[in-house]
Parts: sequence; structure tokens; C-alpha cells
Amino acid sequence: MTTHAEALAPDAFATADPQHWPDVARVPRTPLKAAVARGLLRRIARRRGLRVVLPGGRLLEPAPAEAPALRLHRPDAFFHRIGESGLIGFGESYQAGEWDSPDLVALLTALATAPETLVPTGAQWLRRLYVQRPPAGELSTPDNARTNIHRHYDLSNELFGLFLDPTLSYSSAVFPTGRGGAPVASWENLADAQHRKIDRLLDLGRVGAGTRVLEIGTGWGELAIRAAARGARVVSLTLSEEQLALARRRVAEAGAADRVEVRLCDYRAAEGEFDAVVSVEMIEAVGRPFWPAYFATIDRVLAPGGRAALQAITMPHERMLASSGTYTWILKYIFPGGQIPSTEAIRQAAARHTGLRVAACDSFGPHYAETLRLWRERFTERADEVAALGFDQVFRRMWELYLAYSEAGFRTGYLDVQQLLLTRPESTR
Repeated sequence: MTTHAEALAPDAFATADPQHWPDVARVPRTPLKAAVARGLLRRIARRRGLRVVLPGGRLLEPAPAEAPALRLHRPDAFFHRIGESGLIGFGESYQAGEWDSPDLVALLTALATAPETLVPTGAQWLRRLYVQRPPAGELSTPDNARTNIHRHYDLSNELFGLFLDPTLSYSSAVFPTGRGGAPVASWENLADAQHRKIDRLLDLGRVGAGTRVLEIGTGWGELAIRAAARGARVVSLTLSEEQLALARRRVAEAGAADRVEVRLCDYRAAEGEFDAVVSVEMIEAVGRPFWPAYFATIDRVLAPGGRAALQAITMPHERMLASSGTYTWILKYIFPGGQIPSTEAIRQAAARHTGLRVAACDSFGPHYAETLRLWRERFTERADEVAALGFDQVFRRMWELYLAYSEAGFRTGYLDVQQLLLTRPESTR
């Protein structure tokens, strides 16, 4: 059976609008670097057992029929982009429709396994030819943070509603587990799994009747509503105007407006004293230079005996150090100004800049892989509805790649997700 991806021809993709997608519309010309990129792909195909299919069906290197496939529709453009900007070019080439795969996650999982071995040790100097530093204008300063958040979270509430479950939770769920502890995930149990995640975090923060809660990063309000249902009083902070409006409406519809206040406010400007601080997958948007300010804010507003319960995407410490300060496709197109921390970096930032210490952590990376799978499948199935909202094909392919890339990261263990408890030593249990 021929899949949609296998059937696509090079001219099946719309031309990228140069006003909206200048670097996708522009195909660079770097003959020498393109030749190096072609040789590197040959090596990767041999080492990882990839099936690289050229136009007409010829293989770049011999490979089994069942191997993860990379189908090159416009190989010259693909290699020139890789030669000029490495993995950024790899992503832009996908946006432009120059390559595809019948199983994008399988391909990206093969590439994400031990990524440090993709380039031969003796050729690591080649990174200097294309590695870029993040633009200063995307550093998550107080002035830039709102713009960075706007570029992702203010795209459209309707867009997120197309692929998220009814709780509008845009973070990893915690599913029931089956044999061997593997998550048992389906669209039908996703909302319950999101509530399970929220309840675990609220339990970690000991949120109950009368608890004063500060939430850093509102999302669309589900955690605040659930905390209020326990009898807590919640102040929730967001920089997204789209999320602010919908979260306030959802809070009111839940009958919790007297217990939840949603503010358009940078975390650094938080005021008050709270028994619990909760934050779900917010630290990734903070940026490494501002982790000290993030934890110092939590320390400043946390009452004596208080608890901070965080959910954070993490990566191994050595990989975090290696990637820190590198401009990636994800930073350029999805999460400007961000940086995924390691658990060790969280421990260090808290210890060096606050009186807080990590008292407990629980990881559940396989659950995020399944959460992302459900989102990706839903997003792909509803592509026509995404288009009807005004998002072009380049955008849709960008998001398909982002969701598949993230899923592959969790499937390989390159990424993890954790719930962490931070307390002051005298209150640690």
C-alpha cells in the first residue's frame, strides 16, 4: 500500500510565501557544503540503517525495505540547506516539501538515538560552518518574553482546540499503565490522564482547602480550576493574551471566579505570599540566563513551610551543556528564547540562588511520547480544519515536524519529563 507521503511529488507542495517564510522560500547555494552534507547522509544511512530514497526510487545506500525511510523529492535543495545551516536546514527543507517519510516518527527516532554520534568525531569541526547563536532579540528578557510567548501561544485558541483534549492541557499527561509499566494511552482517556497529571502535582504541593496558590504559566486554566475545586485560592500568571481571555472565561464557567485570579503578568513581577507555587512546563520558556530569576521569584513568594511543585521537560546534563547557546530549528520556529534544563541544572540553580532544594522528582517520559502521539494524530487528521483557520501548508508541515520530533525525543530518552518538589531544607519531609 502506498502511503500519502510516498505518493507526494516534488511539485505537490505550495510555494512558501517569502514574506512569511523567507528562509523556507529561499534555497541557498553552497556547492561544497552540499557535497559534504551528501557524504554525511550516506554515512548516517549506513550506520543507522536508513532507507534514503531518491527521485525515481533509487536508493542513496542499500537498505532493507522495512528500514525507516527518508524520501528526497528535491535532493539538491535538501543538501544545500543542510550544508548551509545543518538541522535548521533539515527542518526548513521539510517545511518546503523537499523531503518526506512514510513514518516520520520512526525516521526521527532513528536519527535522535545517540545524536552525538551522527557526525564523526574527526569531523566535529564542521559544526562551526553552520551552527548559529540565538538572536539577542529572542533572549527572554522582560521586554522580549511577551513577544516570544505571543509567537507560539497566541497563534489561535481555535488551533490548539483542534488537537488538544477538552481540558486544553498542553503538557504531558499521566496515563494508566499496563504490563511492564507502559502507558496505556488513547484519545478517550487523555482528559482523565491530564487530570491525573494535575492531581499529582497538586498533591505534591499539598494543595487543599485554604491553600494560597501561585501558578506560573496559566495555560488555558485547567490546573487553576482544579485547585479551586479543592478549596484553594489561586493567582495564575500568563503572558499570553489569548490564553488570558479564554482562561478567565473557563474559570467563570466553572464557577471558580471567586477563587481564581488570572493576571497578565511576567513571573518576575509576581507579588504576594503563597503556600504553594505550581508551574507546568514553564521553565523551558524561561531561558538558561533567567533560571536564577525564576527560582529566586519562587523563593521570594513562597511562605515559610511552603512547597513548589514543578513539571519540567528535561534532558541529560551533558547534552544540555552541549546544546546551550545553539540556535536550533525548534528555537527559530516553535519556542523562541527557550532552553530545556537538566535535573542537575535545576538543582544547581535552586542551590546557588535560593534557599530551596529539590526534595523529590518523578520522571515519566514515555507518557509524554504517548501524549504527543495523540496530539500529532489529531493535528494531522484535522489538517483541513487547520487550513480553514488560515494556516498555510508550510505552517502545517512545521507543526507536524515539531510534534513528531518531540515525540521521537521522548521515545529515545533524549528528552524526559519530571514532576519535582522544591522545599526549604527545614521543611523537607
